Amino acid sequence: MPDAVVIGAGPNGLVAANLLVDAGWSVEVLEAQQKPGGAVRSDRGVHPNYVSDLFSAFYPPAAASPVLARLDLAAEGLRWSHAPSVLAHPLLDGRCAVLERRMEETAAGLGEFAEADADAWRDMYEVWSRVGPDLVQALFTPSPPVRSGLRLAVRLRAAGGLRLARNLALPVRRLGEEEFAGDGGRLLLAGNALHADLAPEAVGSGGFGWLMSMLGQSHGFPVPVGGAGALTEALVSRLRRRGGVLRCGERVASVVVRSGTAVGVRTAGGDTIDARRAVLADTSAPTLYRDLVGEEHLPSRLLRDLERFQWDFATFKVDWALTGPVPWTAPQAAGAGTVHVAEGVDGLTRFATQIAMGEVPHEPFALFGQMTTADPSRSPAGTESAWAYTHVPQRITADAGPDGITGSWDAREQEAMADRIEAQVERFAPGFRARIAARRILAPTTLQAMDENLHNGAIDNGTTALHQQAIFRPTPGTGRPETPVKNLYLASAAAHPGGGVHGAPGANAARAALRRHGLHPLLHRAQRI
Repeated sequence: MPDAVVIGAGPNGLVAANLLVDAGWSVEVLEAQQKPGGAVRSDRGVHPNYVSDLFSAFYPPAAASPVLARLDLAAEGLRWSHAPSVLAHPLLDGRCAVLERRMEETAAGLGEFAEADADAWRDMYEVWSRVGPDLVQALFTPSPPVRSGLRLAVRLRAAGGLRLARNLALPVRRLGEEEFAGDGGRLLLAGNALHADLAPEAVGSGGFGWLMSMLGQSHGFPVPVGGAGALTEALVSRLRRRGGVLRCGERVASVVVRSGTAVGVRTAGGDTIDARRAVLADTSAPTLYRDLVGEEHLPSRLLRDLERFQWDFATFKVDWALTGPVPWTAPQAAGAGTVHVAEGVDGLTRFATQIAMGEVPHEPFALFGQMTTADPSRSPAGTESAWAYTHVPQRITADAGPDGITGSWDAREQEAMADRIEAQVERFAPGFRARIAARRILAPTTLQAMDENLHNGAIDNGTTALHQQAIFRPTPGTGRPETPVKNLYLASAAAHPGGGVHGAPGANAARAALRRHGLHPLLHRAQRI
């Protein structure tokens, strides 16, 4: 009988399992898919000579994560690679906002949009330099972050306190307008806010856009050498080397609850695996509570709150094998690992507004990845392994474009949406489509079939909006990994601090389980954050 059973071998489940074995626990991880990794996987499914990341690809939160840093995954062979530039947002007139690896180069580029914006970026980064490390520490620890929160409060006071807090609460459109005279800085902030489901006019989108922009400036948008799967391989290797057990193709059908305590799990095959101390679930919150635990074991208030649980946007993704580099009209975009494809902040607003109305956007904002640019091992020299994803509504009521897309995502609708994304890229890179050797379409339903946590392609396991963050995540009054069932812990991005590959939800759940059994003073150094 293991001390703990972990449901799901996504990055958070694997982080939790690693921390538990570090503390001397015996751990079994059960994964429904035939391969581990959740949304951190890669393959050669588009073309045998091209490595493609199936889901996530760039990892600024991983680069900043104190959780992953303390796991020392380099010892398991994990290496990181960076594109020459972090991120670019080209415009149709040939101008391009670029987030460079060096802050001064970013500032100089933004100064070409408006001279004063070079200093505005320097000032913004100076604030980040003072508060960023403590902010990351506070974000990646359980809510409320007591010790790290106190340190952050001191830093915030020195950095402007209430004024900075106001800026972080602003809609990103307003933050950009207040901080920058030209379009460049505004584009970087707003495009980064839409890495989540935060429209330019959403309260708090300024804070998220600022956070992603500053992470990119300080840590870059790195990628694992050889593909996203290399990160999963390192986590699995570390776990097994320390005695942890991983079983793939083993679907958990239910959590076994006796007298209000989780005592194990039952698999779809009918086996019962007892857990001496804890069950940790790297699953969505609705799946854990409604499907695995069952309403009879849960308080009625939680069940009512789950009715209000909000998913983030659905996602539609296309992977390409390209015979050559993307022919961007704006040459600065060629060296960026990530490219935001939209015509200005107004284009981002139109896109988000159409999604809010339930419409499939007619000119989708495409978050475009140039993987060979970021890691030359991904495809033959002179070619590009590329992808783009866009968002669509969770429930489609209309198509703002001409194709009559309904959300059935049959073959016709998938091809039409992929063509629409390609047409959008073609506007900014004439000749792009002529370089496509092969493509793969991953519709929202496909993404969910490949990783059940990605509900209809919801990549953040719940909205990033303020009403479902911190103590409101996944429901009001929670914000921590503990659940109403004793010895059961939520260890996925559905828990604080949410989406992104950083391992914090898994680490928080592991620490909570260890504290419950009085092991906090004996934590391995990897858990001391």
